[in-house]
Amino acid sequence: MSLAPKRRLRTLLATAAACIAGAASAVTFPVLDVVVEPGAAVAQTACGANSPHATVTGSSGAYVTREGSTTVYSGGDYRAAVQAGVDTISSGQRVAVMASGSIGASTITIQSGKTFEGCGTINVGNRSGRGAIEAINTTDVNIAFLKMTGNPYFGLRFSGTNGLKLGDIDLNLSGGLGIRFDRDAAWNYNVTMNDIYVSGAGSHAVETWNIDGFNITKVTARNVGESGLLIQNSRNGWVGTVDGNNVGAGTGYATFRMANTNGKTASGGYATNIWVDNVISRGGGRGVFCVSQSGGVVIKNVDLASNGNNAILIENCYNVSIRGGTVNGGGEVRLAARTEFANNKDIWITLRVDNTSVRESPCGENTNWTLSGNGARNIC
Repeated sequence: MSLAPKRRLRTLLATAAACIAGAASAVTFPVLDVVVEPGAAVAQTACGANSPHATVTGSSGAYVTREGSTTVYSGGDYRAAVQAGVDTISSGQRVAVMASGSIGASTITIQSGKTFEGCGTINVGNRSGRGAIEAINTTDVNIAFLKMTGNPYFGLRFSGTNGLKLGDIDLNLSGGLGIRFDRDAAWNYNVTMNDIYVSGAGSHAVETWNIDGFNITKVTARNVGESGLLIQNSRNGWVGTVDGNNVGAGTGYATFRMANTNGKTASGGYATNIWVDNVISRGGGRGVFCVSQSGGVVIKNVDLASNGNNAILIENCYNVSIRGGTVNGGGEVRLAARTEFANNKDIWITLRVDNTSVRESPCGENTNWTLSGNGARNIC
């Protein structure tokens, strides 16, 4: 699979004349650039709008699930009410969960072709090895909206999906891991994530394995224990912005981490197949981390400051290009290598580095530096 170039739609709003109370004044509207990434949604209607096929309403102890005018559940079990709403709709239809409640240490399962809108707040518990919401071996599942609280094992868990879409996802957690694509399971294809916000996770905000084809518009991670966006053994993707604050403090994890042969193509090479527009990181552990035979990536811009560990660490990676941006303070910018893997190869780094150092040890193969700023340099 290959990604088409980003499509740019330019909308010009013309200058208009307004006459108010007999006085004429010219009102000039700005020119707006709207960038539409391949696979990304341009706009979404409000959660629960436009007559969903099923709804879950009510409050604690009194929930009602309706499909059209037919009541399919009435009772005090919030999880049962939500699952009834999912189960009653058919492929191509959607359910809107308007009510808030708690599902405890249990799981909501979404089947192929269904759209789920979590308009209320879903509080969740910890079910070992499982997700509070799951879609396994499915096609064209769409979780258009979700608000989740609690301490899950996994907030959302996926594997074996094709055409999965995650829209506006808001996970305000008190532990656990936000979004997980399983490692030891079937591959996923054509995954779209729009706007993912995760705070308070004890582990990663978003952890992916085994995806061929992904478009991720934005991941925002706040006060999470490990990585903001961790991509592993995946290929053919685009990421808009990864924005982390206090991510992975005291650890070797990073706001944006690529690991475990991420970016390795199906043919076994590292031709560029992953593009990242922007990585922003403040505090926490590392800013950007590429490790364990990953690569095939272009990162257009970084904005890294006060990272507690390396601002950037590239370790045993191949064909990695960071094309611009700034590093201010925090840990060093480092190229390193472990002996169990081949050394770094084909690395291009263009950066302004201030108030921290840049170090390459051991020397990689075909390393290309374009540096500015006051940072000390020990490079090959």
